[in-house]
Amino acid sequence: MNTKTKLAALAFSGLAALGLSSLSAQARIVCNEDGACWHVHEDYDFPPGVHVEIHPDDWRWKEGERHAWKEHEGRGYWHGGEWQPF
Repeated sequence: MNTKTKLAALAFSGLAALGLSSLSAQARIVCNEDGACWHVHEDYDFPPGVHVEIHPDDWRWKEGERHAWKEHEGRGYWHGGEWQPF
């Protein structure tokens, strides 16, 4: 393989990897009615009766709004100050 072919293959591989990684980037910010907010990396169907707002990953609450970060590993949601897995 000559140098031009190697560089072209490398560039194509890099662009393909970048394209695939952008497809899987599904981060969101979820906040409950108590103001607890956390990140999720997949789109979940929350159980019926769970009141949450789902925002894009770059969302920020406005000054004066009552929110707080409350991260947790795994699939679930915050309710009454406790993590509820589902």
